[in-house]
Amino acid sequence: MAGFETYQEYHRIEDCDEDSPPGEEDLLIHVSEGRGDPWHHIKNLDNFFTRIYHFHQKNGFACMVLSEFFELVQFLFVVTFTTFLFNCVEYDVLFANRVVNHTGQSLGPLDRNKVTLPDAILPSEQCTERIQGNSWIIFLLIMAAIFWLYRLVKVIFNVLSYWEIRQFYIKALKIQMDELCNFTWQEVQGRLIHLQREHPMCVQKRELSELDIYHRILRFKNYTVAMINKSLLPVRLRAPFFGDMIFLTQGLKYNFELILFWGPLSLFQNKWSLHPKYKRAANRQDLAKQLSRVILLTGLVNLLLCPFVLVWQVLYAFFSYAEVIKREPGSLGARRWSLYGRLYLRHFNELDHELQGRMGRGYKPAAKYMNVFVSPMLAVLAKNVAFFSGSVFAVLIALTVYDEDVLTVQHILTAITVLGVVITITRSFIPDEHMVWCPEQLLQCVLAHIHYMPDHWKGNANKSETRDEMAQLFQYKAVFILEELLSPIITPFILIFPLRSKSLEIIDFFRNFTVDVAGVGDICSFAQMDIRRHGNPQWMSEGQTEASVYQQAENGKTELSLMHFTIKNPRWQPPQESSVFISHLMEKVQQDAQTGPSPQLLLSEAPLCTSLLSNESGTGPDNLLASVLAHPVLTASGLPGRNRRFIAPSSAASAAASVLASLSSSQQPHAGRSRSHSLLPSRQQHDGLMYYSDHTVADSMSASDSKMLSQSHSALVSEFASAEMSLHAIYMHEVHQLKTQHVPMRDLSANSAQGLETQSTQTVTLESPTSVRLGGWAEEEEEEQGDEEEININPVPDQTSRGSS
Repeated sequence: MAGFETYQEYHRIEDCDEDSPPGEEDLLIHVSEGRGDPWHHIKNLDNFFTRIYHFHQKNGFACMVLSEFFELVQFLFVVTFTTFLFNCVEYDVLFANRVVNHTGQSLGPLDRNKVTLPDAILPSEQCTERIQGNSWIIFLLIMAAIFWLYRLVKVIFNVLSYWEIRQFYIKALKIQMDELCNFTWQEVQGRLIHLQREHPMCVQKRELSELDIYHRILRFKNYTVAMINKSLLPVRLRAPFFGDMIFLTQGLKYNFELILFWGPLSLFQNKWSLHPKYKRAANRQDLAKQLSRVILLTGLVNLLLCPFVLVWQVLYAFFSYAEVIKREPGSLGARRWSLYGRLYLRHFNELDHELQGRMGRGYKPAAKYMNVFVSPMLAVLAKNVAFFSGSVFAVLIALTVYDEDVLTVQHILTAITVLGVVITITRSFIPDEHMVWCPEQLLQCVLAHIHYMPDHWKGNANKSETRDEMAQLFQYKAVFILEELLSPIITPFILIFPLRSKSLEIIDFFRNFTVDVAGVGDICSFAQMDIRRHGNPQWMSEGQTEASVYQQAENGKTELSLMHFTIKNPRWQPPQESSVFISHLMEKVQQDAQTGPSPQLLLSEAPLCTSLLSNESGTGPDNLLASVLAHPVLTASGLPGRNRRFIAPSSAASAAASVLASLSSSQQPHAGRSRSHSLLPSRQQHDGLMYYSDHTVADSMSASDSKMLSQSHSALVSEFASAEMSLHAIYMHEVHQLKTQHVPMRDLSANSAQGLETQSTQTVTLESPTSVRLGGWAEEEEEEQGDEEEININPVPDQTSRGSS
C-alpha cells in the first residue's frame, strides 16, 4: 500500500448538524441547581450510549444480571469439574481394570463384583492429598482464583452500572422494563435525541443527531472496518499445503483492539480522543518504532500465556460442543459467518443488531449457494461409506432390539455411536437430487443481503475459486472451532511478525483518516461517509469526489454505507455532499426505470420467482426482492408473462430501478418532509393491502403476506427497509459493473424497452399503513392523512385504472 507513504496532517472539522453559532461549541450549558439526576453533562458519552444500547439489545436488567452471574458460575464449574476429573476419579475402577469386591449379606454373587459410580470416586481426604501434592495444580488453581475474583469485582461494577441504566430508562426515557421489548432501537434513539434538547447530556452540542450516537457507540469498530477495507490488518496468511487463507479469531481481534484502542499503551489517550502525538507527521518514524515495541511486548506476553489460554480453550470447547456433536454430528458441517466476513461485509455506522439481521437474512441463500458445489468423486465415496456403515449399524440396532443384553458386550455402544457419526457426516457430502444448478442467481440473491462482493465474482459464480473465497466469509463451524483452538498458538506469531512490519502504515492510517468532530471527538473519517473525501468514481460518485485512490474506500463501502444509514435513519439530515449524491442516484434510478419492466409485472411474477430461488420466507418484501432477482432469468428463458406474451429480456439493474423508482416517485414530497431529497415515499391511507392495485397484484400476495398486516409496526418497517436497501445494493453493483466494463446501461435494456412498447399504460397505487412510509420506514406525526398519489406503470391490458388523489 504505497499510499500510506503520503503525509497528511490531522485536522478538525465542524459537525454538519451543529446548531450552535461559531465559537460557542465549547461553551458550558447552564444547569439548574434543583436538578438532582446524574444524567446531566455526562463526561464519557461513548460508554454511556454503549451501555444504553447493550441494555436494550440484551433485554434489560434481569437478563443482563443473570448472564453475568452464570458466566461466573460457568468459569467456576469448568475449573472445579476439571480438577475433580484429574484428581478425584479412580479410572482403573471405572474402566473395570481392577476388580471391586463388595461385602454384604444382602448382595448376590453378581452384585458383589458390580462397579458403582461411588466406587470410582476417591474419598475427599485422598482427593485433597492428590491436589496438595501437585504443585502445578495448585499454581493453576491460584491463577484461576485470581482471575475469578477479578471477574467478580467486574461483575459487581457491571451490575451497579446496569442498575443506573435501568433508572435512566425508567425516569429519563419513560420506558418501563416490562415494555422494553416493545421498543425498537430507533424509538429509544429518538427519545435520547429528544431528551438532549430538554436535559443536555452532551455539553458541546445542543442537538444530537443519529450519526452522533452511532459515532460514539461504533467509534473503534468503524476504525476496524476501515482497516479491513483498506487491507491494513494482517489477516491474510499463506500456509503450507493450504495456500492463501484468512485467519482472524476472537483472540487475535482482542489483541488488535488492545494494542490500538483501549490498552494502557494504545494510540488513544481516552475513549474519544487520539493521543496528540499521533496527529502530527513530523515524528511518524519514532512513533512507528514505539508502536513496534508495544506490538512485540504484546506478542511475547501472548507467547508466555499460550499454554494457559490453550488449556482453557480446549476445556471450554470440549464442554461446549461435546454434547452437541454427539447429539447432532452434522452441526459441524453447518456454516456460520466468519469474524472476518462480518468485518468485511459490515457497513460504516452499522450497529450489531442491524448487521446480525442482515447476515441472518443472507444465511439461507449463502448456504444454498455453497451447497451447489459438490465433488462427484467424493459423493460416490460418501454413498458407499454410508451404505456399509448403515448396514452394520442397522444389524447392531436390530440385535439390541431383540435382546438388550447385546449392550453389555464390550465397546458395542461405542461402535453404534461411531457408526451413527460416520453416517451423518457422509450424508452431508451426498448432494440433493432435487437441487437445481443456478449459482449466478443464488450468488445474486446472496449479494442482495450482504451488499458486498469482489468484482471478479460477477459472471464467475460457477467457479471453485469464487466458492473458496466465499468460504472465507462463510466458513464451516468445524473450521471456526479449529481456528479458535489454534488461536493461542498462532496469534503471538502474527503479532510479532506481520503486524509489527505494518507499524508505520498503521501510524499513517490513524493520522490521515482521523478527524475531530465537534461534540463527538476523534473518529475515523470514513465513518463520516463523506462522498467528496472518500467516494469512488466507479460507484456513482463520479464528479462528486476529490479522493485519491489511497483515500477511496474499497468496494463502494462509502456509497453503500451512506445509503444504508439513510434508509435505517430516515430522519437524519445528510450533509450537502451526501444529499447531492443521493439525489443523483435517484435521478439515475428514474432514468433507468424507463426501460425496465413494470413493477406490476414484477409483482405478478413474485410467486414463480420465489419458487425459482427456493425462498421459503414468502413475505411481501422477500417476494418482491425475489421477483427482481429472478426476472432476468425468466425473460432470458422466453417464458410468457401473465398476459401470455413473451417478455423481452431485461437486467437485474433495470428491474431494481423500476421498483425503486415506483417507491421514490409515487408521491410528491410533502411540505413537512425532513429531507432535501425525495428518497422514499410518504405514508398513505390504506385499504387493507400493503401492495394495493388491481386483482393482478392482489393475487400475487401469498397467505403470509396478509398476516403481515397483523404484525407489529416496527417489524414491518424493518422488513421493508431491508428490502429497499437490498434493491439499492443490487442496482449499485450492476451499475458499477457496467461502468468498469464501459458498457452503457441503456444499450443492455434497449430490448426491454422495445418489448414493452406494445403494452398500455395504467395507474397503480402502492399503499401502506397509515403510519408507514414504504422505503422511508419512519413515522411522520404531523402529516395530513388521505394523501394518495399515483404511480404510472405498464400493466396487463383489459384492467381498469385505479388510484386516488
